[in-house]
Amino acid sequence: MTTEPRYLLDNRRDEAGERFAAISALFDPVTFRHVDRLGVGAGWACWEVGAGGPSVPNGLAERVGPTGRVLATDLDTRWLDGTVDPLVETARHDVAADAPPAGPFDLVHARLVLVHVADRAAALRNLVASLRPGGWLLLEDADPALQPLSAPDEHGPAERLANHLRNGFRTLLAQRGAELGYGRTLPRLLRGAGLADVQADGFFPVTSPACRTLEAATVRQLRAELLAQGLATEAEIEEHLANVAAGNLDLTTAPMISAWGRRP
Repeated sequence: MTTEPRYLLDNRRDEAGERFAAISALFDPVTFRHVDRLGVGAGWACWEVGAGGPSVPNGLAERVGPTGRVLATDLDTRWLDGTVDPLVETARHDVAADAPPAGPFDLVHARLVLVHVADRAAALRNLVASLRPGGWLLLEDADPALQPLSAPDEHGPAERLANHLRNGFRTLLAQRGAELGYGRTLPRLLRGAGLADVQADGFFPVTSPACRTLEAATVRQLRAELLAQGLATEAEIEEHLANVAAGNLDLTTAPMISAWGRRP
């Protein structure tokens, strides 16, 4: 018997590669601004959790060099295999269900991961437990409830249609157990986990070519689910994809909250 994967946007679909490239274009500058602020450098041991694509593991490997260590894990490593720096180790791993990998680590980073994990509390405990004393945990997660629209400037029918489909996407996320207000809770959760020097900020692109790429890939990947649940019609999906391709929509993503703290 086969079961539907709990993660709505699982890596087995071809659109996953397009999504990872768009996410990299949107969020890598934010992620590496924080990584560099935390001082990641030669000799550091880093665990990249739920890596998806290769961009963050490769960026970490560039910073830690041959004297460091980068471990990239995911439920499905197909988008990492053959694409990561030779210094990067890869492994299949469930951050909530599996024991933490052998550490300890100077940096543990997860981006757009825990919001989708059913047992987020267990995952967070595993991440904190894998840190060495003085090590940093950097969590970056979406908060779709904080800004739920795809087209914030809803001035016409194309924008209203975009927001209608984004509402369907949010419905599907919630059905799979995603916590749509998770991002804003990260500072409190890091303090509750015993971390020190906790800080956070947010990133919210208003419009970008990468937002359009991400939107189109996401809608194509979710087409069957949107149709099956009556959240959109075939005509609405095709019209929206044509509107996105035309390039006249100012599309955005859910805000990403970045929070970091140090294990005492």
